Amino acid sequence: SQYSAVDTNPLSVYIMQPIWNKIIKIVPLWIAPNLLTFSGFVMILVNYFLISFYDWDYTASGTSPGLVPTWVWLFSAFTTFCAYALDSIDGKHARRTQSSTPLGELFDHGLDSWATSIFVLSFFSVCSRDNGKTGVSVYTMYIYLSIVLFNFMCSHWEKYNTGVLFLPWGYDISQVVLIAAYLLTGALGVEVWQKPFLFGYYITDALVILLIGFSLFLSFPQTLYNIHRAHLKKTLKNDSLYEVLLPLVSPLLLFILLTVWVVLSPGNILAKQPRLFLWMVGVAFSNVICKVIICQMSSTRPELFHWFLFPLALVVYAAISGLLGWMEEAVLAVFTVLVTAAHVHYGVCVGRQLSEHLNIYIFSLKKRVQE
Repeated sequence: SQYSAVDTNPLSVYIMQPIWNKIIKIVPLWIAPNLLTFSGFVMILVNYFLISFYDWDYTASGTSPGLVPTWVWLFSAFTTFCAYALDSIDGKHARRTQSSTPLGELFDHGLDSWATSIFVLSFFSVCSRDNGKTGVSVYTMYIYLSIVLFNFMCSHWEKYNTGVLFLPWGYDISQVVLIAAYLLTGALGVEVWQKPFLFGYYITDALVILLIGFSLFLSFPQTLYNIHRAHLKKTLKNDSLYEVLLPLVSPLLLFILLTVWVVLSPGNILAKQPRLFLWMVGVAFSNVICKVIICQMSSTRPELFHWFLFPLALVVYAAISGLLGWMEEAVLAVFTVLVTAAHVHYGVCVGRQLSEHLNIYIFSLKKRVQE
C-alpha cells in the first residue's frame, strides 16, 4: 500500500521542518535511510541504559540530587534531539535517494512503537519517585506510560482503518518538551522539579495535565473524527464495527492483564521493580502494535488474541493467586528478558523476510544479486 501521512502541527510545519530540510543536506547520498532510523533508536537505548545505571529505581533525583551527573542530563538532551532529528529525516532521505520501501516504513514505525515507551521511562528519572514530598508515584508512572502508548496506538489504529497516518500533534511537542526538560535539568539541577512553580503546583504536575489533556481532548477525539469522516466518505477499509475495533482487542486485553497484575500483586511488584515492570510493559505493547502495523501495511486481518496474551495471563494468574510467592520478582525478571528477546527475534525475522522479498538490503542501498 502507498504510504501517506498528514502533518498539520504548526510547530512541525513552520519550525521543525525547515530545520530538518537543512540537516538533510549534510547526509551523504550513499547512506541507507534505515541506518538513520536505527542510529536514532540506538541513541535512545544507550541513553536509557546510561540513566538506568545511575538511577535504577527512580529515586536518585528525589533522595540525592547530585547522584546523576550533570553531563548525563546534557547527553540525554543531545541524544533525544539526535533521535528526533533522525526519525524526522529518514523518510525525506528515502525519497531523496529514491529508496522508499514498505520495509523502511515498517522499520520506522516498528522502532517508534518501542522508542515511545523508552522516552517516557528515561524521563521518569527527571521527575523521580514519590518520596513523600516530591516526585510521582510508580502508579502514576504506569498510568502516564499507558496514556502515551494509548496515543501511539490510536494513530496506528486510525491508519489501519483509514489508510492515512495523521501525525499526532503531541509527537513534536513532546520531543521539544523532553529536550527542554533535560537541558533545564542539566543547567539548574533536578531541584528545579522539586519546587512548586505556580499555586503550589510542580512543573511535573503541569506536564501531566498537558499530557492527559492532549491525549483525551485532542488526539483521541481527532482519531474518532477521522475514522467517522472516512466512514461517511466510504473510504473505510471495512465497514463492519467488529472489523474497525478488531485491532484494539489485543492492546486492551494487554492493558487489562497488566493492570490486574499491578493492582493485585501480593508483593507489590510495581513498587519493588518499577524499571523492570515498565520496560516489560513497553516491549509487550510494541510487539502487539507491530502486528497491527503489519496488518495495516499488508491489508490482512489482525488475529483476535495476540500470542503474547497467553503466557502473560499465566504469569499474572500465578502472581496474583500467590503461587509465585517470594519468587514474583525473579519471575518478572525472567519474563522481561524472554519478552525482550522474543520481540527482538520477531523484528529480525520480519526484517529479513521483507529484505529478501523486496530484494534489498536493510542497511545498504546496494541491490541484492538475484539468486
